[in-house]
Amino acid sequence: MATFSLENFGCRATEADAAAMRRVLRSAGWTMHERHATADVVVLNTCTVTSAADSQARDAVRKIHRANPAARILVTGCYAQRAPEDLAQLPGVSWVVGNSHQTEIPRLLQQLFASGASTAGAVANSSGECSELASARDFVPLAILESDPMSLARGPAKILTGDIFAQTAMQVTPLEDSAGVPADRTRPILKIQDGCNNRCSYCVIPLVRGRSRSLPPDGALSETRKLVAAGAKEIVLSGINLGSYGRDLVPRVELADLVRRILNESTLEQLRFSSIEPQDVTEDFVALVAASPRIAPHFHVPLQSGSDRSLRAMHRWYRAAHYAERIRLIRAALPDAAIGADVIAGFPGETDEDFSATFDFITHLPFTYLHVFSFSARPGTKAADLGAPVSPAVTRDRARALRALGQQKSAAFRESQAGRTVRALTLARGGDTWTEALTGNYLKVRAEGRRAANLWCEARISSAQETTERVEVLSSQR
Repeated sequence: MATFSLENFGCRATEADAAAMRRVLRSAGWTMHERHATADVVVLNTCTVTSAADSQARDAVRKIHRANPAARILVTGCYAQRAPEDLAQLPGVSWVVGNSHQTEIPRLLQQLFASGASTAGAVANSSGECSELASARDFVPLAILESDPMSLARGPAKILTGDIFAQTAMQVTPLEDSAGVPADRTRPILKIQDGCNNRCSYCVIPLVRGRSRSLPPDGALSETRKLVAAGAKEIVLSGINLGSYGRDLVPRVELADLVRRILNESTLEQLRFSSIEPQDVTEDFVALVAASPRIAPHFHVPLQSGSDRSLRAMHRWYRAAHYAERIRLIRAALPDAAIGADVIAGFPGETDEDFSATFDFITHLPFTYLHVFSFSARPGTKAADLGAPVSPAVTRDRARALRALGQQKSAAFRESQAGRTVRALTLARGGDTWTEALTGNYLKVRAEGRRAANLWCEARISSAQETTERVEVLSSQR
């Protein structure tokens, strides 16, 4: 059986997609290699949220091709959906598969390498079956090319993509299979929602992910139970716009309703949310988190700007005062919760006054960390044509100032936690004399001694360092 390697770029939603691809390929008998240099096929799951993400993907392709010229590189994900031709022109790329056809990847690769098919390829026909061709590099999705003008084939690489807005329901890749390959056990990501109906002026993601669609509650609960049976102690619920979960279902379902079912109908020990838009951080939702010790006290609430003028230009659905109200609501109910935010520096038309408003706004709110992004114009978005660009030098200065402010916020929060007794889940990372672990409120801690991953430990935070606390382990359990 052929070998593969896989590298993921981007958000938790793409991580979930990548994990699903790994599981299916391994269960089909493929051997996974950690190093691209020794793999027959290299799968790159890309992000396109910024131009830097695009550049990172292109650089990865070039590096892999230099190290392993014989490897067949398959590029998928959001960049592949948005600009497949750009990727198809890169040396070493054999296939570009958009999000619209991502579920075809395992079957495609399986057919290409079936029956010793190091020299056999496949072509998709209208029934979805495959027939052999003389060479895998000649793969051309003929039927799809004929029926779908968005599916293109240019140069040595072949492109398989289509209208992402034709997607009407989420498809779930099994977390376990007949071969008994387990799911990722330590903090696995369960994607329960995909796509987005919002149209923020800077964001390309709706164009490459399509409309919002949700995994029905019974399916989400079934996947949760499978992950727990495989050994998961914490699961991270994720989505492109997680707070919109269930609004497309009939009957409509609220995210809070699904959370209650997971808590009541599974033995999951800890549930964590990836990111929640401010309009979805309601009083009832915060109360739900505060009432359950099985929900991690961690809120990531995208901000983007503290200037109402900028928020209007961004087509965000809230204003600074509304956002501040939600953050103070969290802090009142959960004094030790982690509260993070995304912030954009250098949005078109952002004046010194706008930036000062954002900086002051963040200064006076109890954030525990920030994710700062320099504005990147994305093709097809309204912000790409707004004009009045902020100079790169000013954008860099503003981003640097926001990151420094975020570091100050993080340091103050870590200092406030010194002396507390916490429960943390050990991760796979560590050194000769310590193991990294993660607390419910999103603090990375260093537990003394080498310990296996995916174990709970009760520990006292004894000292705060620049980015990681030292903890004294009081007890540990499986």
